[in-house]
Amino acid sequence: MYDCETCPRYFNSWYACRQHMNDTGHWGIRYECEMCDDDFSTQWEAQEHMDAYGHHAPKIPCESCGKRFYNQRSADQHMDAMDHWAPTWPCETCTEMFHTKEAAEQHMRAKSHYKNYCHPCKRRFENANNLKMHLNSKIHRGKDVLCPFCNTAFTTATGAAHHLETGSCKNASGLNRETIYKFVHSRDTQGVITRKLLEWNEDDNVQYKANSRAYNGASWECYLCHRKFNSLTALNQHLNSPVHKQKLYHCPNAKCGKQFVTIAALFNHLESESCAFVRFEKVQRQVQDVFRGQRAIAF
Repeated sequence: MYDCETCPRYFNSWYACRQHMNDTGHWGIRYECEMCDDDFSTQWEAQEHMDAYGHHAPKIPCESCGKRFYNQRSADQHMDAMDHWAPTWPCETCTEMFHTKEAAEQHMRAKSHYKNYCHPCKRRFENANNLKMHLNSKIHRGKDVLCPFCNTAFTTATGAAHHLETGSCKNASGLNRETIYKFVHSRDTQGVITRKLLEWNEDDNVQYKANSRAYNGASWECYLCHRKFNSLTALNQHLNSPVHKQKLYHCPNAKCGKQFVTIAALFNHLESESCAFVRFEKVQRQVQDVFRGQRAIAF
C-alpha cells in the first residue's frame, strides 16, 4: 500500500499514489537536488542522488564577488588572481575597511580617525587614559594652579599640594605633611577627606637614619618593607618619605574607599578620575579652599 504524504488516502500502486499527489498538490516536504530539477521525499534520497551524479553545488564563496567554489583552494586561487580578498584592517573610528595596515593608517592620519587622538598636537595614544593624561598636562592646561602662599604656578593640584607638604614653599616653610593634616582635619568636620584617627602617631614626625647594619652584603635594605637600594642615601630618603607613614586621607567617594598617606596622593587619585567621583577641573578649583579657606571642606 502507498500512503498519500498529506491526506489519509492510500493506493495499491505507487503510480496511482503519485498521480493523486500531483493532481491535488499533496506532496509533502521535498528535498531538491542542488544542481538539477529532481526532488526527493527524504534527505537521504537526495543525498544519494547527488553523490551518484556529482550534483553537489559549490559552497565556498569568493569574499568579494559572491562566486562559489567546490573547495577553499579554488576559492583562494580565484581571490588571488582577481584581487578579490575582502579588506580586513578596520579604521578605529568609522566603518571603512582596508586591505593593509598601511592603508588603514594612512586613512586614519588623513581623517584624524584614530580612536585616542589629540587633534591639536596630531598625536595618537595607546589608550584613553594616556590621552587623558596628555590633555591634562601643562601642554594643554599650562600652569593655572597657584600656591596659595607664594603664587608659584603648577599644572595640577597634586603639584601644588606636594610643594606644600614637602616644605618647599618659601612663604610657608612651617607647613609639612603633619601640619597640613592637622589644619585640614580641623576644618573637615564631616570627615569628607580626612580619616578620624584614634591617636596621632608621633613617629610620623621622627627623622630616620639607617646605618651600616642595613647593608645586607649586596644592597641597602629597608627593614620595614625589605625594598633594596643602591646607596645609604637612597635608603634614608626612602625611610623619611611618606611611604611607611600613617594613611591620613581617604577618597570622598564612599564606594571607593582608597586611603592615602598624603593629600597630594589624594588629589592625584581624584585628578585621574579613576573612581569617577569628581571631574579633573573641580579638583584644581579646590586647592585654594582646602589650604586657605574658612569653610568646611566639601567635594
